[in-house]
Amino acid sequence: MKFINNNKVSLLCAGLLFANSILVSCDSENNQNSNSESTIAELSINLDANLQTMESFGASDAWQCNFIGKNWPSDKKNKIADLLFSREFDADGNPKGIGLSLWRFNLGAGSTEQGDASDISDEWRRTECFTTDGVSYNMNKQAGQVWFMKAARERGVDKLLAFTNSAPVYLTQNGKAHATIKEYYNLKDGKMPDLADFWATSLDKLKTEQGLTIDYVSPFNEPQYEWDGTAQEGSPVTNAAIYSFVNILSPKLQSKGLDAKIVVGEGGSYEPLYKTISGKESRSNQIDYFFGVNSAKNIAGLSNVKKTISAHSYWQAWPLTELVYSRQSAATRAQSVAGLSVWSTEYCVLESPGTAELPGGGGPGRDLGIQTALWTARIISTDIAVGGVTSWQWWTAVSRGDYKDGLIHVDDGSSKGAGNADYCKNDGYIRDAKILWALGNFSFFVKPGMVRVQIPTVDNAASVNDVMVTAYKDATTKKLVVVAVNISKLAKTYKLNLTGGTLADNKFTPYTTSETLSLKKGAAVDATNFEIPAKSIVTYVGTYK
Repeated sequence: MKFINNNKVSLLCAGLLFANSILVSCDSENNQNSNSESTIAELSINLDANLQTMESFGASDAWQCNFIGKNWPSDKKNKIADLLFSREFDADGNPKGIGLSLWRFNLGAGSTEQGDASDISDEWRRTECFTTDGVSYNMNKQAGQVWFMKAARERGVDKLLAFTNSAPVYLTQNGKAHATIKEYYNLKDGKMPDLADFWATSLDKLKTEQGLTIDYVSPFNEPQYEWDGTAQEGSPVTNAAIYSFVNILSPKLQSKGLDAKIVVGEGGSYEPLYKTISGKESRSNQIDYFFGVNSAKNIAGLSNVKKTISAHSYWQAWPLTELVYSRQSAATRAQSVAGLSVWSTEYCVLESPGTAELPGGGGPGRDLGIQTALWTARIISTDIAVGGVTSWQWWTAVSRGDYKDGLIHVDDGSSKGAGNADYCKNDGYIRDAKILWALGNFSFFVKPGMVRVQIPTVDNAASVNDVMVTAYKDATTKKLVVVAVNISKLAKTYKLNLTGGTLADNKFTPYTTSETLSLKKGAAVDATNFEIPAKSIVTYVGTYK
């Protein structure tokens, strides 16, 4: 995250140009006095029209989980783990957690061991490293993060992904985990094989000494940024450097018998996937560069490279025209490569669209309520329905700051967050945000291998300020999951028209997240007449035959 304080997917829109006129404006919505619509709209779902196969929903352990996992009381950190990973229901049938299917582990660079000499002033944004010289490894480092990985696995999380923001400091050109040169990766000349050894050895030791198998490797994070400040670890990387390193890392992983798949991209926004960015030409057009049919740098032929390109959902979430256009553009470019999937691998609120959209107008100031949750659910729906992503991942699972960056927030009971290094380092209060449960409307029910199916009567690209709906099927269990995000101030009534099957008993079970409900199970509803409440996210679950 650049932190600043102040299967082929069918596009559901006819073209890439998206006009403001097709959106329901906030002003017109605010002028409406009624809180419901009396008409019944048809919700057509075609079970025979397959779109993308979903892979995962996830979140990251950076940066808070190391102190919490290492220092906090067992009951409290297990409570956090349950909220993130549990797939169980309580006695009333409500999900105990959001059942994430992927967990992102930040493999550290060693700025913690450097202390203040790291130049990274915030102790919570430094990371430990398993080695200081590439020879001796201490796998007791990053103990809190290892604890959370084990907690995730114990609760059934399908996949673990390891990512880095910087090379280990013993290998960097400036001896720091942040960059001081523009564009080029902060790595000593000729040290790519040593960096690959660090990756392969760390993953091997996590497996043999900690019992943790890493499924995915993401070696570079937001390579378009210069990372020449001191707020956190990071480094720019050119496409050419990424290509070179992947070709070195691939056989190193194989030589140790590691099955981890390499994932590239992690662009700071969707733009680097599909266009040339001025001043960052060597870090642009990543779909064409890494996977283009005519590219000399195509890495798809490496058996342990996952044919996936990833980007972060930052910066192009507002205005709504840009939200839709950027996802359409990425999807169109990705569709030019057979079998290429798209992942959204990071998001929290950084935009500042104004107080009418978000409490406080942007990222600063935590919001545990429904407004930021609706904002996030809209992005998830757009990324899936318009961008065609198969995996969607939140940035930091736990936050101790007064910022809209956590699924779960921790505090001292008297404030909303602090910068003091000791704040919540050993204990604290746990606050579940509505964002957690909004993500849960997807992650708890839409499981890996489920296939998104077409809804001909809903144009999600044109509904970003109204009701967005996506539907998913499990062909083995015959489960049907429909996720509705109602941004508007009006409740909407629908009648289901199912093609390719029939809904058992013609009923759905709803699970609602709203200002007053958190993934709350409701009574079964009649699919011929069911209401999606205003300002809510509702998941409808049924079976078909």
